[in-house]
Amino acid sequence: MIRFYNARVLTMAKGTEIQQNAEVWTDGDKISFVGVPTRQQLDEAVFERQTDLKGDLIMPGLKNAHTHSAMTFLRSYADDLPLQDWLFKQVFPMEAKLNEDRIYHLTKLAILEYLTCGCTAAFDMYFFRDGYVRACVESGFRSVMCGSVSGEESRLCELEDEIKKYNSTGSGLISYMLGIHAEYTCSKGLIKGLGELARKYKAPTAMHNSETQKEVDECISRYGMTPTQLFESVGAFDFGGTTFHNVYLTLEDMDIFRRRKVVCVHCPASNLKLASGIAPVAEMEKMGIEIALGTDGPASNNALDMFREMYLMTTLQKVSCKDASACRPQTVLKAVTVGGARAMCLDECDIIAPGKQADLVVIDLNKPNMQPLNNIPANIVYSADKTNVRLTMCAGKVLYENGEFFVGDDVHRIYANANRIINEMKNEV
Repeated sequence: MIRFYNARVLTMAKGTEIQQNAEVWTDGDKISFVGVPTRQQLDEAVFERQTDLKGDLIMPGLKNAHTHSAMTFLRSYADDLPLQDWLFKQVFPMEAKLNEDRIYHLTKLAILEYLTCGCTAAFDMYFFRDGYVRACVESGFRSVMCGSVSGEESRLCELEDEIKKYNSTGSGLISYMLGIHAEYTCSKGLIKGLGELARKYKAPTAMHNSETQKEVDECISRYGMTPTQLFESVGAFDFGGTTFHNVYLTLEDMDIFRRRKVVCVHCPASNLKLASGIAPVAEMEKMGIEIALGTDGPASNNALDMFREMYLMTTLQKVSCKDASACRPQTVLKAVTVGGARAMCLDECDIIAPGKQADLVVIDLNKPNMQPLNNIPANIVYSADKTNVRLTMCAGKVLYENGEFFVGDDVHRIYANANRIINEMKNEV
C-alpha cells in the first residue's frame, strides 16, 4: 500500500469541504482508506511507501473531458484563423498524413503535458486508435475514446467494430464511447445510424455540438432544427451523452440536455482562440445540467492545461453574465473532477473514497501563489497553475512527481520524436 499522511483532503464527495490532518491510502489501483486512522489501523497496515504531505492538498485527478491528444504536432502551426478555415484549409490536410506510429509518439507528448497539470484521464477523439491505446497503456494513463467518424452512413460499421474492440481490451485504463465528429461533417444517414447504435447498445453518445453560430444556422437551414434537436430526434441521446463546446444553445437545446442527462463539456480557451464565443455555462448550471471541462486539441488552444481552463471558465461567465458571483470555484472544481468523470462514464474516478480508483493529484500549497490559505478551493481556481502540481497518480501508480516523469520512456526522446514527425510532415506532398 501507499500512504499519504499529514494532508489536507478535498474528496469532492461533499462539495469543496476539506478534511484537515487526514490520510489517503491506496492499495493497487484503488483507494483503500480516507480519513484519520486509529493506532490499530496503522499498526496492522503494511506500506511500501509513506509520504508526508506536510499540509499539502490531495484531491481527485483532473479530467480533460474533450481533447484531440495527438494534435500536439499542430501546436502553434495553424493559428489565428476562424474555425472553418482552420479545419478545412490547415488541419484536415495535415491530418491526412498521420499514421499509427505518428499517433503513438505524438500521444506520448500529450500525456506528459496532462500529467504536469494533474490530469489523470482524457476524453479523446482522434484517429489510429491502436497507436493511441498503446501510448496510454505503456505510460499508465487513463483514457476514454469516443468515435470520430464523419462522412457517409457506410462508416457506421467502424463505430460498431470500435465499441466492441476497445471496450474489451483487458486494460482498465481504456474504454470507448460511440460518437461522430459533428453534424456539419456527417450525412443524415450517419447521424440516424448513430441513434440506432445508441439504442442497440443502450449506450451514450458523444460529438462536437453547436460550436459556432454558422454551424447552428446551417443545420437549421438543412433540417429545420438545431444540432442538439437533430441528435435527439434520431435517438442519439436516448441513453444520455456528452457534447463538446455547446456555445450556441437555445432554451430548448438546454432542456434536452437536462431531460436526457447530456453532459456539456465546456472548452473556454479553444472557444476564445477560435473566436467561437462563450458557452452559457452559468445558465446551464442553474438548469441542473452537468458541466465538465476540456481543453480541446493542442492546435486550437494551444495548451493542455486544466488550470488555465478552470480560470477561464469562471471569469468568462462573470463577464458574460455581468455578475461577479457567477460560476463560483465550487462549480469549477466539480466540473473538472466529478463532471469530467460523468462525461466519460468513469464512475469509479469521480471522488476520493474507499473503493474508488486511485487517480489523485497532490497540490503544493507551500508556494507564494497559494498563500495565505484564506480559501483553498478559490486559490486552486483563481491562483494555482501547473507549478503547484506536486504529484500525479493514475490507477495507483505515480506517473509524475516533483518535475520527474515515470511513464516508461525518456522524456527527451519523446520530444525528439514529436519534432521529427512534424518536420517530416511539412516536407511531404
